[in-house]
Amino acid sequence: MSCWYNNAAPDGDIAVSTRIRLARNINGFPFPAKMSDEQRREVNAKIKNAVSGNIKTDLKYIDMRDVPENERYSMVERHIASREFVSNCENKAILLSEDETVSIMIGEEDHIRIQVILPGLQLEKAYAIAADIDNKLCAALDIAFDPTLGFLTECPTNLGTGLRASVMLHLPVIESRGEMASFTESVNKIGYTVRGMYGEGSNAAGSLYQISNQITLGISEEDAINNLKIIADRIIKKERESEKSLNKIKTEDLCMRALGTLKYARMLSSAELITLISRVKLGLNTGAIKGDINPIKILIEGQPYMLMKTYGNMTDGERDINRAQAVRNALSNVRED
Repeated sequence: MSCWYNNAAPDGDIAVSTRIRLARNINGFPFPAKMSDEQRREVNAKIKNAVSGNIKTDLKYIDMRDVPENERYSMVERHIASREFVSNCENKAILLSEDETVSIMIGEEDHIRIQVILPGLQLEKAYAIAADIDNKLCAALDIAFDPTLGFLTECPTNLGTGLRASVMLHLPVIESRGEMASFTESVNKIGYTVRGMYGEGSNAAGSLYQISNQITLGISEEDAINNLKIIADRIIKKERESEKSLNKIKTEDLCMRALGTLKYARMLSSAELITLISRVKLGLNTGAIKGDINPIKILIEGQPYMLMKTYGNMTDGERDINRAQAVRNALSNVRED
C-alpha cells in the first residue's frame, strides 16, 4: 500500500509530516452532536454526491460501519482519521484517496473535516490541495458561513477559518537539552501550540512533537500557514545546528546500540520501538548510521492496530513478537560498520 510516509520528504531529516485540516458544516442541519440518524444519512449523501460530481480525484467513499475495528484504529495510527471519529462509526463515512494523503471525515465533530497529510515540511502544497477541495465543496454545498465570524463550527475554537495547520518534527537534541519547555512557552505566546505524536491529548514520545495553530478567528489561512512555516524553519535550523555539537562517539554509541537492538530483538514493545527508532533516525541525520532506512514507516507499521490489521487479533506478547520480526525484516539489509 502506498501511503504518505513512504514518499520522499522535503526537510525530512527533522520534519516528519505536514497536515492541513479544514472544518466545514452545511446550513440547515444541526452540528453532528445533535443530529438524528436520518439527518446524518442525508448529510452523508449530500457530501458524497458533491464530491463525486465536482471533485475529479480518486477519493473512495467508505461507510465506517463496514470497516473492521483493527482497520479503523490503524487509520488513527496512520494519522488519516481521529480516534474520536473511529470509536463510534454509526452513520459516519470517510472519503479517502488511494495514497491516503487526502481524507474527508464525514460526521466527526463537524459535518466535514477535510484533511491533507504530506511527508516532510510542505505547508503550501498541502494547503493548496485542501483549499481546492474546499472551494469545490463550498460551490456545491450550502456551507455555514457568517460574514463576521467566518465558517461556523461546533467548537468555538475553530470559528473563522476552521483551519488547523500542523507540522510534526523530530527534535531529539532540543529535547535532550531540556529546551522544550521554554520553546513551548514561546510558541504558545504567538498563538501556536505544541502537542504529542497524535495531537490534542497525546503525550510526546520518540522526540516527536506536533506544532499547530490555535487561533482561527481574525487571521487568514495564508497568514496562519506562513507563520507556522517560519516557526518550523527556525526550529529545524536549531535542531540541525544542535546536532553538529553532539559528541561524535557518544552519539554513535547511542544510535548503534538502538540499531543493534532493533535488528536482533525477538520481542519488542511499542514503547521500545518508538524510543529506539527515534535514536536510529538521529543516527541517520548525524551520519552515525548509514543505509536505506525509513524510520517513520517502521514506526507507524509497528503500531498495535497496524500489526493486527496484517496478522489478526493478538495478545500483547504476540504483538511484541510480530513487531520484532517486522522490524528485523525492515532492517535486514542494513549493515553495522
